Formats: sequence, C-alpha cells, structure tokens
Amino acid sequence: MTPTAPAQLREPSLAPPPVGFWEAFAFWLRLGLVSFGGPAGQIALMHQELVERRRWISDRRFLHALNYCMVLPGPEAQQLATYIGWLLHRTWGGVAAGVLFVLPSLLLLIALSWIYVAFGQLTLVAGLFYGIKPAVSAIVLQATHRIGSRTLRNPTLWAVAVASFVALFALELPFPAIVGGAALVGYLGTRLGSTAFNPNGGQGKAAKSFGAALIDDDTPTPQHARFAWSRMARVGCAGALLWSIPLGLLAAIFGWKHTLAQMGWFFTKAALLTFGGAYAVLPYVYQGAVSTFGWLSPAQMIDGLALGETTPGPLIMVVAFVGFVGGYSKAVLGPEALFASGALAAVVVTWFTFLPSFIFILAGGPLVESTRGEVKLTAPLTAVSAAVVGVIGSLTLFFAQHVLWPEGLAARFDWASLVIMASAAVALLRFKRGVIEVLGACAATGLLVRLLLS
Repeated sequence: MTPTAPAQLREPSLAPPPVGFWEAFAFWLRLGLVSFGGPAGQIALMHQELVERRRWISDRRFLHALNYCMVLPGPEAQQLATYIGWLLHRTWGGVAAGVLFVLPSLLLLIALSWIYVAFGQLTLVAGLFYGIKPAVSAIVLQATHRIGSRTLRNPTLWAVAVASFVALFALELPFPAIVGGAALVGYLGTRLGSTAFNPNGGQGKAAKSFGAALIDDDTPTPQHARFAWSRMARVGCAGALLWSIPLGLLAAIFGWKHTLAQMGWFFTKAALLTFGGAYAVLPYVYQGAVSTFGWLSPAQMIDGLALGETTPGPLIMVVAFVGFVGGYSKAVLGPEALFASGALAAVVVTWFTFLPSFIFILAGGPLVESTRGEVKLTAPLTAVSAAVVGVIGSLTLFFAQHVLWPEGLAARFDWASLVIMASAAVALLRFKRGVIEVLGACAATGLLVRLLLS
C-alpha cells in the first residue's frame, strides 16, 4: 500500500488549504512504513504524493530541493523528506519528517537482527538466507548497471570507474582515498581544459504543473527559510553539540577504544563519505566493520544487506544491522544483556550516521532557498560519481565471491547459488521485476534447496 491522499482535492486552479503539523506528521509516519524500493522508488513515491496528489509543493520546487540533496553526502530520499518537512513546518517539521523516515526501519531491523543472531542456525532461517544471498549479489549488479548507464557518459569517466574498481578490489586502497583521488582528477581535468567532467545539470527533465500547490513556483520564501549567517551558525553549533556530547559521553563512560565509541566515530566518517548512496559507502563500511574492527563476518555483512533490501527506509539502514551484530558479538553491556547490547549499538550507529544529514538540510536549506537556481554537480563530484560505479562494481564481485565460494576460493564452488544468482539477475535486468518480488522468490528457492540437501 501507499499513503493515500485526501478523498477530495480542490480544483487544480486552487491551492490546497494549509497543512497542519499533525496532518503532515501522520503522512511522514505512513511514508516511513511503506518506503520500499530504494531511493529511486522512495523519491518517486514522494513526488506522486506531495506533488501530484496532495499538491503540497510544486514540481519545480520539489526538483529544486532534490537537486540540493543529490549533491550532499547521505541518503538523498531521507534528506528530501527532511527538506520538505522543514519548508512546511520549520525545524520541528524537518526533524519529524526525517526521523519518521528512518524510525520504522530502525525498529524493524533491531527485531530482525535479534531473530537473525538468535535463530539464524535454524533450518528455516538458514534456508531463507541461503536463497537471499545470491539475490543480493544480483541486486548490487543491477545498481551498478543503473548508476553506470546514467553516469558514464564518455571514455574518461569510464576510465575513472575502472581505476576505482582496480584500486578497491585489487589494490585494497581505502575508500576515502579513492573518493579524494577521483575528486582531484575531476578538478585538475577541468583546470586543464577537459570537458569530460562537465555535469549535465538538473534532473534531465523540465518541471511540470499538476495544478496550484501550497508551496508553488512563485510562493514567497517563508520567514524561517530565509538565509541568515546567524541562523546557519546556530544550527551548526547545535549540530556540533548533538554530535560531540553523545560521543564524549560514550568515550567517558566506556573509554575511547570501546566498541560503542569507535562505532560513533567510524560511522560519523561514513556519513560524510556517502556520495552516491548506500551502495557506494558499503565497501568503506565493510573495510571498517569487517576487516578493521571485526564487528561481523563477510557472510553476515551480506545477510545484513539482504535485510536492508527487504525493509522500508533508506538502504543505508543496513548500518543498524552492523551495529546490532557488532554490539551483540562484543557484548558491549555485558554477556547477560546481549539484546540490550545490540539494540544500543544499533541506535548509536543510526544516530551518528543520520545526524549530519539533518545538519546539512537545516543549515543549508535557507541558502538554497535564497538562490532558487539549479544546484548542479561540480566537476569533482562528476568524477566521484564515476568512481562510485567502479566501487559498486567491486562490491558486486566481492559479494559474488563470498556467495559462490562460501568456504574460500580453494574450497567447493556452490552451483545452486550460481543458478539462483543468474536467475535473479535476469529477472531484475531483463524482465524488470521488483526487488521484493525477486527476494521472495529467491528466499523460497533457497529454502527448498536446503531442505532437499539436508
């Protein structure tokens, strides 16, 4: 189901009546419960509801906000919800929209993560995940194709993508170094006269009219959305306190080297590197959570992405699973409180992952509203976008390797997983089937295979 619009809307020539805070609150809550389909599906759903049906905001203003969110690090769909909520109902409107976009997914992932760690060895659960893991590899392959077809517009960008793939998969360079190197290439290339990194600007389509909107093209900027340096400074200071106080408390109570403090610091850095969405930052999360800190295993990382694909909310919410499993395995609150350990770690990780997004919107929104111009990708960000394609490609190969050789490259090859993976890829790429539909079919197939082999 999707959030439903009021039964009767005014004539297209008349703007809808003002929207109360609690009416908007109820909408954002329903949106958080049904926002499946990744950022593309979530943005499409918001456009359908807010622009086409409810007419709370015009198409041009919606795309204007989306352009800004697209060039920020972090989950663009959640940031867009925060931006529109802020535009409608000031700071608390933005906070409510952003939190409700994430909260249902957090609670659901805590419950599913507990089931996973407590009952993951049961035949039923193990069988379902046996089928889901190959499907996840196919889903990441689909993401590589989708983002690559939109981003790699010339041979130079292809070269950047290939170089980033080699740098991450073969050379195992840190993800931040790859992002920084790509941005430097884009900057220097443009300075040397190359046009390969020129952005195409905008979203590739003109704004449409669906009738008069509550926030229309010519609606004056509300008082709270007008830019002022003093307001930006206040928001920045508040954000700094909301970041430093929890992190300081974790370090003071548990110690800086404790798992919870390290999670807060690590996922702060991850939040500032998520250009290109969740798929782009997953290799960085893997490097830290699996290789550096040992919070979970490679197989568990794949399982976490599978859970993230099957729950509403931003895909980056997979970090809640990482936090839960890490907190549970490290028993951060002691061996007698494993569930509480996992739940607290999941909340900590979610807080530090999403806090920067709120700061970016609440501090930068007035500046964007003051221009009302298109916010375009710069040449460095164009190069970063190309590098992201190579990074996601390496993620595809990484997942496939661990699915097809679950016990290592020197051990047996899993032919059943290959068949499931290939079938999922064909269903997604050739027949354009939905992610949830493909995951359900693969989960059922995996369970059947495990029952037949047991």
